[in-house]
Amino acid sequence: MSRRKAATKREILPDSKYNNLVVAKCINVVMHDGKKEVAESIVYGALERLKKIAKDGNELACFLEAVDAVKPSVEVKGRRVGGATYQVPVEVRADRQQTLSLRWIINAARKRGERSMEERLFAELRDALNGTGAAYKKKIDTHKMAEANKAFAHFRW
Repeated sequence: MSRRKAATKREILPDSKYNNLVVAKCINVVMHDGKKEVAESIVYGALERLKKIAKDGNELACFLEAVDAVKPSVEVKGRRVGGATYQVPVEVRADRQQTLSLRWIINAARKRGERSMEERLFAELRDALNGTGAAYKKKIDTHKMAEANKAFAHFRW
């Protein structure tokens, strides 16, 4: 990480189907080796499956609700103080919350056992909505870690 200046934020265009930035970011995280069309078909397929379980048939709202369910509010960062490294709880910025939640959902989906990535992503989103699943567990574990290290909060700067 550069000490001179902060990295510039790249402008991400909204996706073509839903005109939503979060869906576009999800597609970018799913994408491997620049195969964006494959990533789009996976994400759009998972969203189509979400439409069947959505109460009002709005799969986009369902997707955003699942992403919000996994967003962490606090995390721990290592701070080196006098030769010892302390896990210091810090609040998470909004853009990092979104990035972490998408990353956790997709990594958890990749580790699932369903046949296709589309099925895995749908199942992980469904589990996030229900408050279960590996991505939701990751959020809970992160919060527990921050709670356990609350004594070191005074090292925050």
